[in-house]
Amino acid sequence: MENQNWTSTEEVRTGDLTRGPVWRVIVRFAVPLLIGNILQQLYNITDSIIVGQFLGKEALAAVSASFFIYYFIISLVIGIGSGVSVVVSQYFGARQYKMVQRAFSSFFIFMLVSGIILSIVGIIFAEPIFRLTNTPAEVIPEAVKYFKIYIGGTFLFVTFNSIVSILRGIGESNRPMIFILVSTLLNVVLDVLFIVGFGWGIEGAARATVAAQGIAMCIALFYINDRHPLLSIKKEDLVFDMKLFKQGLRIGLPTSVQQCAISLGLIALLGIVNSFGTDTLTAYGAAGKIDTIITQAILTLSGALAAFTGQNIGAGKFDRVKTGLRFSMSVNAVFSLLAFAAVFFFGEELMRAFTHDPKVIAIGKEYLLIVGGFFIIHGTLNVYNGALRGAGDTLFTMLTSLITLWIIRIPLAYWLSGELGRTGIWWAIGLSIALGMVATYIYYKGGHWKKRCLIDHGKK
Repeated sequence: MENQNWTSTEEVRTGDLTRGPVWRVIVRFAVPLLIGNILQQLYNITDSIIVGQFLGKEALAAVSASFFIYYFIISLVIGIGSGVSVVVSQYFGARQYKMVQRAFSSFFIFMLVSGIILSIVGIIFAEPIFRLTNTPAEVIPEAVKYFKIYIGGTFLFVTFNSIVSILRGIGESNRPMIFILVSTLLNVVLDVLFIVGFGWGIEGAARATVAAQGIAMCIALFYINDRHPLLSIKKEDLVFDMKLFKQGLRIGLPTSVQQCAISLGLIALLGIVNSFGTDTLTAYGAAGKIDTIITQAILTLSGALAAFTGQNIGAGKFDRVKTGLRFSMSVNAVFSLLAFAAVFFFGEELMRAFTHDPKVIAIGKEYLLIVGGFFIIHGTLNVYNGALRGAGDTLFTMLTSLITLWIIRIPLAYWLSGELGRTGIWWAIGLSIALGMVATYIYYKGGHWKKRCLIDHGKK
């Protein structure tokens, strides 16, 4: 396809990941991505910290229980979004910029409509879902209050996510970082204002999150509509291209199924955790947030490598992909060791950010020490998954995730929790990650990912 007039603009050139030293290109893209991802996680845990400090452990447990259920509800559309992002990155790498715009337009329409539907479904079925997951009875009333407001803003979250995902797919990580920074700061300010100032309790935490997300979405919409040469949501540019969407669906649907299965697995795992009472649930939620911040930083490499791989495969530069993978592995090793050292020496202090309950702190530190021992393995797994995802090879990662979660982690957690108590759950998490990494390494070395490119280089 012929390049469009906007191909010579500076904004397009700065998103090109197919040129320059590999390490420099990845670092330049990954640093804003890392900051953005950490901010996103800080955004997610703000409610937990403020709720835990001002409203008590039952309210904190309600927020923790809500997170896993919310993740399940949105996982389908987020997975499809990752597929469309791969489509965008490969067409961008091939310099087919008109296709980039049409793919984004189709994705945006899908995310907006699906977000509204998910909000309605979540509000209607909130309470039955919490009862189904064996949530402690004393936690359910607060959880329902929080969740109904939180899920009501789903269309804001998924629309914002679509913009961030596509911008990263074309190699632009600075603007998403700024958007997320704004939403994070707003969430902190509004949390304090609504919970402490207005006395709205756990409902105030949910309202703060929704309001912050809505404002950030409006800012992002203004930017892409007014400033970005490739993306537009003006009426004349909003076209749903079924062919392009099907390409994204083919790549993203396995990821969607994977994410849904993972979230269902997390809910099943939550049911096992809930059987140990409110203290364990509270600790699991708080320590899990700390774990997520650390692993999200590691996942930055996966996200950066996915965009890098997508563009370079689109451009036919397979050697750069392998070089990028090796560099990412080295960074992962260093960071993972530092992260484990942090939870080993400062685990209790990290838990005190959420609660001052000594029993909850002890359980949370126990989780961090066991799961933290697998940080480097988890990071290695996700670096390989990033390369495979950027190549459009998402089916294997889906199957691996399903097998390691449902056939290994959950049965193992159930068995080990009976033998070792709650620590058995933490060991089950780590061991399932290790087995998934081994399987993924063997598959990657087979080289099947090279055949997933959407661009036919033989015709050039």
